[in-house]
Amino acid sequence: MHMNKPKMILFDYGQTLVAERLFSGLAGTKAVMEHAVENRYNRTPEEVQAKADELNGEIGRKDPISRSKMTIEIPNHMFTGYLYEFMGIKLDITAEEIDRIFWDAASPGEPTKGMPELLEFLWQQGIRTAVLSNITYAGSVVKERINRLFPDNHFEFILPTSDYLFRKPSPHIFKLALEKAGLKPEEVWYIGDNLLCDVYGARSAGLYPIWYRGANDFPQPDCDDVIKIYDWERLKEILTDTED
Repeated sequence: MHMNKPKMILFDYGQTLVAERLFSGLAGTKAVMEHAVENRYNRTPEEVQAKADELNGEIGRKDPISRSKMTIEIPNHMFTGYLYEFMGIKLDITAEEIDRIFWDAASPGEPTKGMPELLEFLWQQGIRTAVLSNITYAGSVVKERINRLFPDNHFEFILPTSDYLFRKPSPHIFKLALEKAGLKPEEVWYIGDNLLCDVYGARSAGLYPIWYRGANDFPQPDCDDVIKIYDWERLKEILTDTED
């Protein structure tokens, strides 16, 4: 693919925009179960998390490789709605609050090193930015976290797949982002850490992919025909050297 300087860069969220700590489902479930107002069978957080792991295994959400191949998103409120009712547990919080409490306890995050400075650089260069992420948590919860971690961001939109049915690598979700941006595929770069979802997915929709390898938190096959970057200073160099 020919590289033109982008009018917009779309960022993946997890381990690209934000570095999340090692996921602990049990920590998240413990935090949520503090809001149980009924526990018919006296389930422990360990029992609830064991059932969650079993269900996630059945639907292909537990293994990162198999999950990368999924093209339909399962919003977390559907999953937790079934899980807690099936386990005989009633909570005194909304589905969105479940998402926020679980996520904050299970995998808190912080901006990847150099990301705030990169976003300011892109703003100064007149390059538009937005976020497109495979994520099951409610869109409002995702937006709140991103805006809290990047209070000075200029993201034109934050597009979580939990709100829109399709998930990467489906080209449908990339095409929706293009529609929201009002841009052609060749005018947009997509940057993410997942080879299948981010590189192949973006490419299938005609966007120019950049593979961020700074996270590299699970084994993936290699790919030679894509630009790989390991820090955000390298992206600045690439943009500086790329013609309009």
